[in-house]
Amino acid sequence: MNILIIGATSAIAKATARIYAERRQDLFLIARSEDRLKQLSADLTVRGAESVGYSVLDLNKFNEQEKAIDQAIGFLGTIDVVLICHGSLPNQQEAEISFRLAQKEINTNGLSVISLLTLLAEKLILQGNGTIAVITSVAGDRGRQTNFVYGAAKSMVSTYLQGLRGKLFPFNVAVVDIRPGLVDSPMTAHLKKGALWSSPDRVAGKIVRSIEKRKPTVYAPGYWRAIMLIVRLVPEFIFKRLKF
Repeated sequence: MNILIIGATSAIAKATARIYAERRQDLFLIARSEDRLKQLSADLTVRGAESVGYSVLDLNKFNEQEKAIDQAIGFLGTIDVVLICHGSLPNQQEAEISFRLAQKEINTNGLSVISLLTLLAEKLILQGNGTIAVITSVAGDRGRQTNFVYGAAKSMVSTYLQGLRGKLFPFNVAVVDIRPGLVDSPMTAHLKKGALWSSPDRVAGKIVRSIEKRKPTVYAPGYWRAIMLIVRLVPEFIFKRLKF
């Protein structure tokens, strides 16, 4: 298979890429740090990847996204699977009083993803097959006091994916919404860890299995489906008093 990974140097993306490398797949990586891309490419090659290419891109430069995607197609020929895996975790207190910061985070976690999806959908329609998988978050299931700027961006992407899934169904293109819970990664290094936390490797395994099965919406690990069902069912007059 030919795999395109966008946001390839994130912890979850790297763990997923390593699984594909060990299966001797062809990979193309997109991220903003060339040094980290070079290191990851070398690692994936050692692990067995058939070939590895990469492109350096700040994903908030929307007008440069198509060039990078075209480079991926030029390297891979066709795209069987694309995984979009970039994002940032804002300081909620700062973002809720600064629209400039909130806009920056919504651009990174929301609009940059929708821009990519717009481009990729057209490419895969022309192919007549493929799978688009996107890392969103359980934070998008319901707006909570502690992270509603981040959650709003992720919710926007999940809603977009739901509509896109129907749009692409006649063209044999699957759309997979992957909603991780708490993951121990550099992005969450400042947060206290507990029993519900998972590793990037565990989430990566779930991602690969879900892509193979073309599942529409996936919670990673699976116990987050039950947790978020309970969260969604809490009445609003109680929920608005919960500080979590």
